[in-house]
Amino acid sequence: MAQSNQKLHVNNHIMENYPIHYRNIKVNDLNLFYREAGPADAPTILLLHGYPTSSHMFRNLIPILSKKYHVIAPDLPGFGYSDAPDHNRFSYTFDNLAGTVQAFVDKLEMKRFAVYIFDYGAPVGLRLAMNNPEKITGIVSQNGNAYEEGLSDQWNPIQKYWKDPSQANRLALRNFVSEEVTLFQYQHGVSDPSLIAPEAYTLDQKSLDRPGNIEIQLDLVKDYRTNVALYPKFHEYFRKYQPKLLLVWGNKDPYFLPAGAEAYKKDVPDAKLKFYDTGHFALETHAAEIGVEIFEFMRTLPR
Repeated sequence: MAQSNQKLHVNNHIMENYPIHYRNIKVNDLNLFYREAGPADAPTILLLHGYPTSSHMFRNLIPILSKKYHVIAPDLPGFGYSDAPDHNRFSYTFDNLAGTVQAFVDKLEMKRFAVYIFDYGAPVGLRLAMNNPEKITGIVSQNGNAYEEGLSDQWNPIQKYWKDPSQANRLALRNFVSEEVTLFQYQHGVSDPSLIAPEAYTLDQKSLDRPGNIEIQLDLVKDYRTNVALYPKFHEYFRKYQPKLLLVWGNKDPYFLPAGAEAYKKDVPDAKLKFYDTGHFALETHAAEIGVEIFEFMRTLPR
């Protein structure tokens, strides 16, 4: 009888999982790849990835959230399986990425949703939130910076390029897309590197090594300065709308410091903050724990 009950429990657990669909959609003459899972009539969560990854970073989180929520995770232009047109034909700016995501949201007729922001996905998602405050039910920021105090000294060479966008300073950043730097982003601050799935950084590096991709990434690095310039506007949005906010942060992130997470509470005092003993890609080591936090957070949001 005990064995029978155990099988029943396992079968019920399996039945709770929704399949992940791998889809493509045409947006502004670009093919955008996205992952979708969960009941279509459930509250929606839009997952926005960062550099140098793609929606693949959510491969462990989506099965957790899709048990009860409708999850959509696109690849941004230039990343993953979405189109990556030459940088001379497509303007790789964060305004343009946000505009593409806006068109994606509109085409899918997404009326109300929570947004998960990480790394590059933060300035994209926060632009989206500012432009569509009525659509946003809540924000989950996982190492998604919006405050200058969150920027570490790893940004110093990049800030030098912002101040003087010369060809020499651009060339000095070509190592930014190297395998060494990609591994550093995944492994720094992780107490047990054996938890990092090798296919994650291997897939990222394969995308980074595509012909012409280095120019795409250096264009985005250059344009990141516009995100810092927008920080005051993001803060105004936080103060005005007081969005429901969950902060889940790897406390050993070499790029976005814990101070950047704590700073959110200046503008959204009721934000919930949870630190994890890990690095930049916190989902690689703490997907289950972060998934539980998001699951509980989603219960508190309006539909």
